[in-house]
Amino acid sequence: MSFDPQVRPDTTIRLKDWPTRIPPSYHTKEQADAQLQAQVARLSAAQNRLYASNSCAVLLIFQAMDAAGKDGAIAHVMSGVNPQGCQVTSFKHPSATELQHDFLWRATRCLPERGQIGIFNRSYYEEVLIARVHPEILKAEGLPELAHRWRHRFRSINDLEAHLHRNATHILKFFLHLSPEEQRLRFIDRIDDPSKNWKFSQADIAERAYWDDYQAAYEACLSHTSTKHAPWFIVPADDKRTTRLMVAEIVVNHLEALKLDWPQPDDAHRAELAAIRSRLVGEGKEALGSAQTRQG
Repeated sequence: MSFDPQVRPDTTIRLKDWPTRIPPSYHTKEQADAQLQAQVARLSAAQNRLYASNSCAVLLIFQAMDAAGKDGAIAHVMSGVNPQGCQVTSFKHPSATELQHDFLWRATRCLPERGQIGIFNRSYYEEVLIARVHPEILKAEGLPELAHRWRHRFRSINDLEAHLHRNATHILKFFLHLSPEEQRLRFIDRIDDPSKNWKFSQADIAERAYWDDYQAAYEACLSHTSTKHAPWFIVPADDKRTTRLMVAEIVVNHLEALKLDWPQPDDAHRAELAAIRSRLVGEGKEALGSAQTRQG
């Protein structure tokens, strides 16, 4: 990967300095599909080891502006993963019960177990993004006025992610970086394609009017919450195939770097397996002998 999408700790981010499109690693759609399938195969093998080892968990967080391709990236990259070892959680408007708890509560209830890959399609980061762009959301939460609220929330997020890392949950966070022009084109496509009409509403256009406010909120978020143990990756999103390939490579490389292996049986288990194998082999010989006797 020639382009490095990782946000280094203590880096001040200006999104206008980060590309929304980079030269692709493929020349044709077929090449892109082949590259992705190769990554998906590696991911499937790595996820099997994660599931079997049951020693740690992986949490993938996706954030983006509307129409950046989160759903597609998750669906394509995770297409080869065993559903038993993966869970996707989409966070929408909080319920009345969730509003009565701290802003991290509803997400912590959905964290992956050891051996699992958890995927957050949006996350607790909404509470330093949309809540920052729309202060009226805080009023709905019934929270008192608080000086330096966002600094406190960044600290709470970093503390949570550090705690999770210490307890063997590995976190990778992806911001799919879309240009306003590409969003405009994708909105038009959603309107023109009847099968995509359900994805579009007047609220999407209303939020587009806050583009600059969201960019500022993302810049603050990315600058304050990318750490060594829970890094952010700013992934160019104007080309969906490049987005998917980049996300897949990052996830695969991280899983393989964990160097997980199949669980090894202890001496007692080995002896048990040997005895069972001997019995099964014996059953096969008996069946073969019976078949030969009948033929004779």
